[in-house]
Amino acid sequence: MSSWPIQRARSVLRAGGIVAYPTEAVYGLGCDPWNADALTRLLTLKRRGVEKGVILIAAAVSQLRPFVAELDESLRRRIEACWPGSTTWLVPSRKNVPFWLTGGRKTVAVRVTAHRQAACLCEAYGGALVSTSANIAGRPPARSALGVRRQFGVSIDYVLSGRVGGDPQPTEIRDALSDRVIRPRGS
Repeated sequence: MSSWPIQRARSVLRAGGIVAYPTEAVYGLGCDPWNADALTRLLTLKRRGVEKGVILIAAAVSQLRPFVAELDESLRRRIEACWPGSTTWLVPSRKNVPFWLTGGRKTVAVRVTAHRQAACLCEAYGGALVSTSANIAGRPPARSALGVRRQFGVSIDYVLSGRVGGDPQPTEIRDALSDRVIRPRGS
């Protein structure tokens, strides 16, 4: 699915822009996770503080390696058994992962996405992307390209049109070390 819209989104991301794209349940807002200026702009648009951290999505586990600390074999197998899928895991982060991704914690939220178009975007980009719901804090997340435009107008650099997946609610977030549910589906 290396279509013109995917290539355009990739170019915008590589130039430090913000892209809205469909995911498993809602539209997400994404940018280059290593670009502090892009993430600051994204969080400003959402009216969200950096202390919450953000989710990173990827097309494959290998795209998450720059962010995730070495995990023991049984923990790694348990996490990877859910992927690609709708479960986001909080895992120990590498020491070089910036605070704007972790919210200052020693963990990072990661998911190998099951949404084909989002995975194609990660593949075209060549790595993991920030993925935070496309909404202004306190409002419901957008579930369509039109919904993104209604909330953000023209402040998003590119909106990748497509259909969200079949999940009725945003992804569950689980702590990998304790297996505790941090955010149940639909929160």
